[in-house]
Amino acid sequence: MVVEQHLLPYFTWMIYGGENDIGALPRFLITVFAAAVIALVVGYLVALVRYGPLKAGDLTYRVVTGGLADLGRLSARRIAALARLAVKESIRRRVLVALILFLLILLFASWFLKTDYRDPTKLYLEFVLTATRYLVLMVALLLSAFSLPGEFKSKTIYTIVTKPVRAGDIVLGRIVGFGIVGTAMLVVMGICSYIFVVRALDHRHEVEVSSLENIVDANDVVVGQKGRTSRNAYHRHVVETNKEGDGLAFSEHGHEHFVNKEGPDDLPSWETSEPVEMMKARVPQYGTLAFLNRQGTPVDKGISVGAEWTYREFVEGGTAAAAVWTFSGIDESILQVDEDGNLYLPMELIVRVFRTHKGEIERGIQGSVVLQNPETELKTAPDVFTAKDWTIDSRHYPRELYDSDDNEIDLLDDLVSSDGKLKVIVQCLERGQYYGFAQADCFIRRPDASPLINFGKAFASIWIQMVLVIAIGVTCSTFLNGPVAVMFTLAFIVLGFFRDFFIRIAIGEQVGGGPIESLVRLVTQKNLTTGLEENFATNLMYATDQVAQVFMRSIGFLLPAFGSLDTVSYVSYGFDISWNCMFQDLTVGLSFTLGLFIVGYFCLRTREVAK
Repeated sequence: MVVEQHLLPYFTWMIYGGENDIGALPRFLITVFAAAVIALVVGYLVALVRYGPLKAGDLTYRVVTGGLADLGRLSARRIAALARLAVKESIRRRVLVALILFLLILLFASWFLKTDYRDPTKLYLEFVLTATRYLVLMVALLLSAFSLPGEFKSKTIYTIVTKPVRAGDIVLGRIVGFGIVGTAMLVVMGICSYIFVVRALDHRHEVEVSSLENIVDANDVVVGQKGRTSRNAYHRHVVETNKEGDGLAFSEHGHEHFVNKEGPDDLPSWETSEPVEMMKARVPQYGTLAFLNRQGTPVDKGISVGAEWTYREFVEGGTAAAAVWTFSGIDESILQVDEDGNLYLPMELIVRVFRTHKGEIERGIQGSVVLQNPETELKTAPDVFTAKDWTIDSRHYPRELYDSDDNEIDLLDDLVSSDGKLKVIVQCLERGQYYGFAQADCFIRRPDASPLINFGKAFASIWIQMVLVIAIGVTCSTFLNGPVAVMFTLAFIVLGFFRDFFIRIAIGEQVGGGPIESLVRLVTQKNLTTGLEENFATNLMYATDQVAQVFMRSIGFLLPAFGSLDTVSYVSYGFDISWNCMFQDLTVGLSFTLGLFIVGYFCLRTREVAK
């Protein structure tokens, strides 16, 4: 639902990379070297046309050596002064209007977000984070792209360059100054957003006394009561209390309430607490996923049901087909303690249901979960559950369990292997129906992280994207006028959001061929798998695509992957953004910012005003 591929540990990602990739640091160094060589060749060719070979070589040498020496003489004092000028310029441009607009959005948002959505937390979090993201990126784009062109047009830049400042100071001062403005905006927006979400989700219920019925044990002794709450915020809860009158309003719309008895026994009333765990920050522990076919034989993949998105694979219902997760590191430290002091293993499961016949569409599809020892193959009795599409199903397994013969077994002693592994087998029980799973769809839930800190991490991710946009905009503004710089920066951002798709086309992994072939298929309405007729035009098209794909591959690896920097789904679905993810994103953001700063410096240095 959130994590489509697992993140490598930070230093592994930085140095070694994945199975089919190199580390981030070697890739960065190779990219910098290749970009530097291309820039030198292009610069030399331009100078060659204008001045001849000898002067072109001397000019190229002096530009490179002088530029590198100049970069080593950056001044923190000059950068801070220019950053202050950028802040003042932003205020003069009425950047505070964006804050006022954001506050107005929050003020009237509740008019449009009051729905019976089954997960209101996700709705509100997605709204505030998405609104913040696009508003801040838009402000960063306009500020950075129009900054230097505006100063060239108004001749203000001449006042600056007559001072003892360097081109590097000007570029870095702009990036830092606009970054300070954006950071201040994000802090204010973050505080207002959190208050808005908390207040919007806060509600109470009353217990309907007329709905309460006694709960009796085997000896007809009253041990509690069961009923329901009043309807509020488009939902109600089932309530269960103990004999003292205290209890719980069970989970509905992603939250629970504690119920406390008030008043005397002859005229009792009940009070519900504020919502419990509406905002979550789950810390999942993932296992490895394998599949069994309908005969119960291990296979590499599950069944394809024809969906274009192949992230999930399916198991057939009413057969021996199953999804099997193997978890490692299972010991007593991973167990949690319930209210009664009993240990249990918390597990959560996400099921994608595919129906071949609808039946009762509101009714879920039944399935079962079995825990198994990988060594002895001892299994628990099937734990039958009803799966609803895209719903996170929480399963709590105590230490005392029963096998298929109704013999009592211990979770750790009997089901966990000697090397700390445990298998979880999930099957669909209804014939003609299918369960779809990916590796991240079953996980052991570690103790939750802080939802407030997780909310702050999401804003930190937006901050990284904002700094990238500022760096791109300032760099473009060093050699383009304002409107063109905006369009160029916007194109850079859009391509960054679709970077993975762009690269798949460039390396030939995308079905349908290269850009020219895809256009031909679109115009002629040929499907993606039908071969094209062999002739001169087709061969020319293929050759053109190969050249275009080389160019696209080069551009693709220079694009920042804005899509991978998006952490809104983590927070809205209630998952913790790991520090490993944050450090990787921060490293990517700072690396691109450094590269863009150097490019912007050399571009500005070549302009007459900055010499």
